[in-house]
Amino acid sequence: MGPCCSALHCLSLLVLAAVLAAALAQGALPAFLPCELQPHGLVNCNWLFLKAVPHFSAAAPRENITGLSLLSNRIHHLHDSDFAHLSSLRDLNLKWNCPPASLSPMHFPCHMTIEPNTFLAVPTLEVLNLSYNGISTVPALPSSLVSLSLSHTHILALDPPALMGLHALRVLYMDGNCYYKNPCSHAVRVAPGALLGLGNLTHLSLKYNNLTAVPRSLPPGLQTLLLSYNRIITLAPEDLANLAALRVLDVGGNCRRCDHARNPCVECPRGFPQLHPDTFSRLSHLEGLVLKDNSLHCLSSQWFWGLDNLRVLDLSENFLYDCITRTKAFRRLAQLRQLNLSFNYHKRVSFAHLQLAPSFRSLRSLQKLDMHGIFFRSLSETTLQPLAHLPTLHTLSLQMNFISQAQLSIFGAFPGLRVVDLSDNRISGAAEPLAATGELDRGHELWLPPRNLTPGPRDSPCSEDFMPSCRTLSFTLDLSRNNLVAVQPEMFARLSRLQCLRLSYNSISQAVNGSQFVPLTSLRVLDLSHNKLDLYHGRSFTELPRLEALDLSYNSQPFSMQGVGHNLSFVAQLPALRYLSLAHNDIHSRVSQQLRSASLRALDFSGNALSQMWAEGDLYLRFFHGLRSLVRLDLSQNRLHTLLPRTLDNLPKSLQLLRLRDNYLAFFNWSGLALLPKLEALDLAGNQLKALSNGSLPGGTQLQRLDLSGNSIGFVDPGFFALATRLRELNLSANALKTVEPSWFGSLAGTLKILDVSANPLHCACGAGFVDFLLEVQAAVPGLPSHVKCGSPGQLQGRSIFAQDLRLCLDEALSWGCFGLSLMAVALGLAVPVLYHLCGWDLWYCSHLCLAWLPQRGRRRGADALLYDAFVVFDKSQSAVADWVYNELRVRLEEQRGRRVLRLCLEERDWLPGKTLFENLWASIYCSRKTLFVLARTDRVSGLLRASFLLAQQRLLEDRKDVVVLVILCPDAHRSRYVRLRQRLCRQSVLLWPHQPSGQRGFWAQLGMALTMDNSHFYNRNFCQGPTMAE
Repeated sequence: MGPCCSALHCLSLLVLAAVLAAALAQGALPAFLPCELQPHGLVNCNWLFLKAVPHFSAAAPRENITGLSLLSNRIHHLHDSDFAHLSSLRDLNLKWNCPPASLSPMHFPCHMTIEPNTFLAVPTLEVLNLSYNGISTVPALPSSLVSLSLSHTHILALDPPALMGLHALRVLYMDGNCYYKNPCSHAVRVAPGALLGLGNLTHLSLKYNNLTAVPRSLPPGLQTLLLSYNRIITLAPEDLANLAALRVLDVGGNCRRCDHARNPCVECPRGFPQLHPDTFSRLSHLEGLVLKDNSLHCLSSQWFWGLDNLRVLDLSENFLYDCITRTKAFRRLAQLRQLNLSFNYHKRVSFAHLQLAPSFRSLRSLQKLDMHGIFFRSLSETTLQPLAHLPTLHTLSLQMNFISQAQLSIFGAFPGLRVVDLSDNRISGAAEPLAATGELDRGHELWLPPRNLTPGPRDSPCSEDFMPSCRTLSFTLDLSRNNLVAVQPEMFARLSRLQCLRLSYNSISQAVNGSQFVPLTSLRVLDLSHNKLDLYHGRSFTELPRLEALDLSYNSQPFSMQGVGHNLSFVAQLPALRYLSLAHNDIHSRVSQQLRSASLRALDFSGNALSQMWAEGDLYLRFFHGLRSLVRLDLSQNRLHTLLPRTLDNLPKSLQLLRLRDNYLAFFNWSGLALLPKLEALDLAGNQLKALSNGSLPGGTQLQRLDLSGNSIGFVDPGFFALATRLRELNLSANALKTVEPSWFGSLAGTLKILDVSANPLHCACGAGFVDFLLEVQAAVPGLPSHVKCGSPGQLQGRSIFAQDLRLCLDEALSWGCFGLSLMAVALGLAVPVLYHLCGWDLWYCSHLCLAWLPQRGRRRGADALLYDAFVVFDKSQSAVADWVYNELRVRLEEQRGRRVLRLCLEERDWLPGKTLFENLWASIYCSRKTLFVLARTDRVSGLLRASFLLAQQRLLEDRKDVVVLVILCPDAHRSRYVRLRQRLCRQSVLLWPHQPSGQRGFWAQLGMALTMDNSHFYNRNFCQGPTMAE
């Protein structure tokens, strides 16, 4: 290894580098590796586990970077030069890089080091996020900064020098620096006048900091002040005296009610909070006020004097259950638009009735009222009477009040009401007339833990392609998650203008017959999911002439009842129906043979058993054929194993979207897409496709979106996608692809807008062609720099496809070959001398022993090339037996078996003259696969028969091969003990000649099997395991 070898090594690396550069010349590498360039100049480096700020190459357009996000990395040290090359940087996100120990998932201590000129080197910086980092002081910042976030750090003090010179700063967040998740030695201290120099500051957030008083001398131009969840239990006029421009004030959670807390809580001291009547009197521009979770028992009218512009008031999670029935505090809030009174319940007590105070009538501009969690059991006309004539009220939330009796007709008197939410109550039917109101029933105690006093999760939003939302409709009533067992028409009296009704998650089990929703003549959307509806009548829902969307999903119980039929003919009688969901009902049999509708455009039939329905011959073959206007069809999770062309042919020709997700499809007939001439989107995600090799996408198809993600596709035929010229979005993620070839697409590659190949085990060998191709179409590949990763070789597994090292660009096969040869040479070089020294004589002896054994072994193996299939032994003195052998056995086995002819060895024909009888006998037995004994009787055997039998037994002992097959021509003759024993152990090797012609055909079949198969397969396993074949 001299200078020449070193020079050759360097030269080889240069050659490899040149080859790699030439290979990548066709497509330029992404400019900001390992990060991803997103629209508007944002470079996304989130979740890349970076330990340092990436320095992008000079060839990259660094001057175009306006935003850099380094969220959730592992950067613990910021240098002066890290951002100096980004001359146009305005937005920098460094959140979650070095979190404090208490906020770290593994509670590892971390301290972030920031050098003095790190941010001063970026004079254009406007937005900086340093939240969730272990910093204890405010770093030096450029004067251009407009927004600064220092939340969840170790900064416990704000002094005038800390923010000096930030005259452009408008937004400052410093939340969560001292609370139960981020404990500290003392509360956050804001020195008087520390923020007074920030003349343009309009938004200040100091939540979760254990503050005991409002910071003094705040900038007078402040418009938003958030001080929630501190420990400020006293508010006086001087606390907010100079904040005349304030528009939003949040002082919630400072004196908490802990029976409803979901996190560690300190009870509010008795007699607190103390709010001076003139606390807010000087805030004439205030538009939003948050007093939630402050243990308020009453409301003072003086608090709201002068707040003529107040739009939003949050009074939730207090003790105002009595106050809201008699307060006069709302008389001066004529401009209030949103009022939150939720969870103002009495501990362990529910109201029998509730009647709002008359002062609610003064809220003439009120648009949204939230009253959930107050706990009253009856909803009557008097409950909401003060709200009835509010002209702008459009949203009323009454969920989770344990209401059991509700007069729903009262909402017909509200002129502008658009949404009424009564979900998560106990309504079971129409309410009875009430005799009295305003009564407090203290006998009904609620022993509920605080964590149960929050609304349950709402339904997961489904795609509006298959079920529209009610957001745009004029009146929506939500009765989901109640105790309804049956629907009665009188429930909806005076609600004729209702357009959306949600009844999901109840226990409705009645058979709907067209009379339940008679008053709802304007209803357009009806949600009956998660119930137990019985669809028996053919006129179900026909009383709803304007019904456009009907959700009957998750009503599987009636469909699982064996022997009960279900009638879906009502669909044809709904002239305006456009959306129908029958999803997750496990529909499999005894339903209408065909769905018919001239108006239906979207049908969700996922989560059923369509495979079982289509397995019933042609009974349900045309199940969807009658939906003449159907555009979207979801057949996901229907346990489909195959989709035949005739099945596709019976789907509506108007289909544009077909979903077949999460089935068991291992094969798809792609040419069948020609049967759906208008199909634009096909979803086959989550199936079991292993290759795209049976044909290709047909030419002329209108397919624009194809989702094949979540399969096991490992091979794609060349030109598979080439003929689908309209294809624009292709999802091949989460498959088993090791490469992506341009030959799959042809000229289509340049027109693709989305090509998703993430989560595939790509083989990143040197010279992999897919790298060039993906670079050519990189604009269409989402997450190319960070989410398209290698699956092999092992050194690159889980890394970006652009992380390939030049040292790995060697001939892999040659490397493995050289490694194997060198390993073998070293092993032999070590093993041979050691073995010779330790056991040389033993090895010499064993080698000679093996040489002596090999010829015999060779001869024995040569004997496997047998000349005959069977050696036939019989008594020639018995003419009947000889005649049967020559004229029956020989003819059948040698002349009439066609290609399965057997070779027989006969004494008079095949023995060689000149050899002794014993030599011929020995050769015949050892050169035949089986020895066939043809006997008239078995009690007396002698002569040649006996000698042949002894030699066959000797072969059994030597070679461990049982070759004996017995044919007895007289079944009625006495049988020896040996024959009876053999019949018990190996019955198929003892055959009896049948005298009836009908049984002779089976005899020859059994004999052919006995002569061609090893006897070890015939042994009765209950008695023995047969002879073991010799190795």
